[in-house]
Amino acid sequence: MEPATGRQKENQSIIREFLFLGFQGNQDVQISLCVVFTITYILTVAGNAAIIGVVGTHSHLQTPMYFFLSNLSFLEIWYTTAYIPKAIAIFLGKSRNIPFSSCILQAYFGFSLGCTEFFLLTVMAYDRYLAICYPLHYSTFMNNMRSAQLALVCWVSGFLVITVPASILVRLSFCNSYAINHFYCGADSLILLSCSDTSVYQWVTFIMATIVIVGTFLITLVSYICIISTLVKIPSTQGQQKAFSTCSAHLTVVVMWYGSTIFLYVRYSKANALEINKIVNTLNIIITPLLNPFIYTLRNKEVKEALWKVFRRTGSCLSMVLDLLGLKSSRVRIHERLPKCHGG
Repeated sequence: MEPATGRQKENQSIIREFLFLGFQGNQDVQISLCVVFTITYILTVAGNAAIIGVVGTHSHLQTPMYFFLSNLSFLEIWYTTAYIPKAIAIFLGKSRNIPFSSCILQAYFGFSLGCTEFFLLTVMAYDRYLAICYPLHYSTFMNNMRSAQLALVCWVSGFLVITVPASILVRLSFCNSYAINHFYCGADSLILLSCSDTSVYQWVTFIMATIVIVGTFLITLVSYICIISTLVKIPSTQGQQKAFSTCSAHLTVVVMWYGSTIFLYVRYSKANALEINKIVNTLNIIITPLLNPFIYTLRNKEVKEALWKVFRRTGSCLSMVLDLLGLKSSRVRIHERLPKCHGG
């Protein structure tokens, strides 16, 4: 692509914002998408917040494994928040425009949080490797201080690694069009609109993606190869199932996340693949963060039991409130509910 000419640079200075095209369809389609995105967003935030709350309030869950899970849930809340509220506004027809600076920030935070998730999933795989392959020395290798340090490295690395391509992206000229065929700002959409030479940006992005995606994938793969080789040496089938149950939920999330990401990068920057990428991006943004809490809850006995305790305690508190409101005036029933509400 030819570098921007003087006339193009002049036109570029006029473009101060972009226009999202979103999904094609009539008003009924847009309202349906709005309802789906809104419900999904509420469930995603509530589900991941529930995991953070349960892990934080139950002392037996305050271990490195659940600490990393809390970080992942916290990340999923912000990852969906970076995209879905704006998408809902687009479907409602309230705000299809986005300023140039906000567009760059959305792309930066989206990619940074995505990279952080790769690093967190890798650290979680390493944690399971230590727990299964070196159970007697696990507390030495992975304590609360070490897990906090690893989580901090994941977050800092995720945001730093995107700094270089983001600094190149912000310098590109956009003078051909201002309409983004998507519901959020992504690198593939912005490249199509740029009239600058994007070869440097694409090479830098490719190198960064290779380091992050392939590097974390190889570490995760090696970790699970070691885990499986250790599991097959356990004599009892029950012992194998019990050991593997601690990492089955994580493995499910890894397959979903890497699968969708690899698909997107294989088709990267192809204009005729934007519609397919839009669908896969939608699944990656709203479905994966939504399924994470359910996957970890259904596949993890300890988290499931802790959640049930919270639900029972909440039900007891609600019943006590109804008693206090006069729906049930028996003082005996109120006093019976008070210990359950406070102590479980």
